[in-house]
Amino acid sequence: MGADDEKEARKAKIRQQLEEQAASGRKKKGFMTPERKKKLRLLLRKKAAEELKKEQELNAAERRKVIEERCGKPRHGADTSEAELKSICKLYYEKIMGIEWSKYDLEKALAMKDLQIYELNFAVNDMRGKFIKPTLKKVSKYENKFAKLQKKAAEFNFRNQLKTVKKKEFSIAEDETAKKPDWALGEKEGKAKTPVAD
Repeated sequence: MGADDEKEARKAKIRQQLEEQAASGRKKKGFMTPERKKKLRLLLRKKAAEELKKEQELNAAERRKVIEERCGKPRHGADTSEAELKSICKLYYEKIMGIEWSKYDLEKALAMKDLQIYELNFAVNDMRGKFIKPTLKKVSKYENKFAKLQKKAAEFNFRNQLKTVKKKEFSIAEDETAKKPDWALGEKEGKAKTPVAD
């Protein structure tokens, strides 16, 4: 019964404090006071930092495990013979080739999956009536206008409109220049050629 008396005494004390607060006009502070909020934030930050650190450690351990699984444990070649070094190199080479083949297979499988996804999306959009807009090339809007202007300029080009002249029609042949007409020959030459009548 002593415990019941203590509970009653506490309740009476709390009632008395509440009545005093009501009489003085002060309101009771809420449960989440600014100090408690600040402490709660600090605790949450600490907890988040611990969780992040644990997650990073787990990721690092998993990574080490995968590296050891794929590459094996590191070996020191200081005290090994040449034949053992060759066998170690051959082993590593085979592992590297196996990893490269698996990488190639995974890349091809990924490309096939991407292609299937694209085709399925295209089929779904086709069924809905929505068509995928093709990616358009960037074209200068002035390019066509410039080409048209060049065609018009070619029409007005005077060199294109001039008639072509064959140069041989007006050129003097060398044979004609060597042969002189009768009137161009001098008197001496003319007399020599004409017969003299006695």
